[in-house]
Amino acid sequence: MSTATADVTPGAAPGNEAAAQATPSLARRTLRVFTGNKLALTGVVVLLLLLAFSYLGPLLHPTEQVHTDLSQANLAPGGSGHLLGTTDLGYDMVGRLMVAGQTSLEIGLAAGLLATLFGTVYGAVAGYFGGWVDAAMMRITDAALAIPAMFLLVVVAAIITPSKGVLIVIIASVAWLSPARLVRGEALSLRDREYVQAMRMMGGGGARAVFKHIVPNAIGTVIVNCTFQIADAILYVSYLAFLGLSIPPPSADWGSMLSAGITYTQNGYWWLIFPPGIAIVLVVAAFNFIGDGLRDAFEVRLRK
Repeated sequence: MSTATADVTPGAAPGNEAAAQATPSLARRTLRVFTGNKLALTGVVVLLLLLAFSYLGPLLHPTEQVHTDLSQANLAPGGSGHLLGTTDLGYDMVGRLMVAGQTSLEIGLAAGLLATLFGTVYGAVAGYFGGWVDAAMMRITDAALAIPAMFLLVVVAAIITPSKGVLIVIIASVAWLSPARLVRGEALSLRDREYVQAMRMMGGGGARAVFKHIVPNAIGTVIVNCTFQIADAILYVSYLAFLGLSIPPPSADWGSMLSAGITYTQNGYWWLIFPPGIAIVLVVAAFNFIGDGLRDAFEVRLRK
């Protein structure tokens, strides 16, 4: 009896070793499920290629993207050293796609992350506290959802001069509603778990419950939704730019390039439309594929 007792390390918590072994195994299973999704891997590859094209491309293919040269306007692809031709203002099309890609990706990523962050905290607080707090907060959400997002975006963008920071805030201000509702549903179920009840009994407050227990245990839902929010934000940028509410020149994004190219559709200048349109489709599809893969990877039944 004494020998068996002496073999136990003082202060060691039972089950720690098993938990340490289970965590890497769980991570490996999650990664295996994600990498087993071919569309998700395709989305990752496409996204990395678009990021490399937008941020590393200008270093390998420097072009003039500030001053216009109307003598070089609307040149066909392949002419005068322009692989994809030139725009209606004389900009090299490849270089313009790179600069526009930086704007679209930066606004989409920042707006999606900001919307997810605010929506996650908002939904977690509403779901955890419940009662009149939940009722009041969710009525605000329901009222905001009743107004079409595009209507709000167009009105605000028309009042305020668009800039990169302004567009991020405007898009995030209408995109946080979806993650808020999702996380609120998760919080309603998580707040009654044993570890949350134990934390309350030990004197833990609401802030600790929300940020230490509710949000970390809903991280799967948050991450998956974040990818969809980024894809939607990139589409919102394109929508606003197509309506003429984009960042003023010489800045550009894929939506404004597409909008400018529509003017010349009857002239057969296809290179003004297809490249930015294809870029928008690729980046949105890539984020959606990644989101689907992450959703499968976090699915408990698949990990089992």
